[in-house]
Amino acid sequence: MTAESLSLTQKSSQPSPSHDYHPIIIRLEEITKIYGSENTKVKALDKINLTIEKGEYCTIMGASGSGKSTLMNILGCLDRPSSGRYYLDNIDVSRLPDSQLAEIRNGKIGFVFQQFHLLPQMTALENVILPMIYGEVSPTERRNRALEALEKVGLGNRINNKPNQLSGGQQQRVAIARAIVNEPVLLLADEPTGALDSQTTEEVLDIFESLHQVGITVVVVTHEAEVARHSRRVIWFKDGQIVHSHINPQELHGVVD
Repeated sequence: MTAESLSLTQKSSQPSPSHDYHPIIIRLEEITKIYGSENTKVKALDKINLTIEKGEYCTIMGASGSGKSTLMNILGCLDRPSSGRYYLDNIDVSRLPDSQLAEIRNGKIGFVFQQFHLLPQMTALENVILPMIYGEVSPTERRNRALEALEKVGLGNRINNKPNQLSGGQQQRVAIARAIVNEPVLLLADEPTGALDSQTTEEVLDIFESLHQVGITVVVVTHEAEVARHSRRVIWFKDGQIVHSHINPQELHGVVD
């Protein structure tokens, strides 16, 4: 996909807004997550403290079992910490009831996964419209916003195609459009390029870059250094703890063991 195929490009070519002040979008305070009990107890996260500013583009890395996926689930309000506080957009979400967490997930967070999780019987447009059905959005506005989101990811000409009529990269772009259609404050991507070839990976990462350029906070979990190098900051996990919180992605080699 070329830069011309992204309608976001025009916006990203404009001067960036002033960066003198960066509000905190994510603040974790002493977050601990324990699975099991007694003899089977496993501490997946151990007193995590972390802040991410609005508009940052971060990657979370670490070996398998290091805690990065557990953290992603907590950031996405898909799981709760055993202790500690999680503030998302200045809201303490760590103690909210399930009904309010569902509203937070739908309104403030967009998700992109390795597997695209598109409904096979629905068109690209219908898949993107789906998150808005749970909000107070009129049918006309749903369609307009879904069309705009698909244009942003370069799929304005494939709106009536079903997933089995799209390539893997195109399906992931539909998933990204679905993730951003509710204008979330946070986009979470868990191994989003794991099922894609190298060329398609670059296309998806170009979209993340464009979203970052217009001010969306992007957090990606990955095990691939080349994916991480497209971000602005790497957070490295080991044994349930953050061992490096501000690695320059261009200096990954030799920084982590």
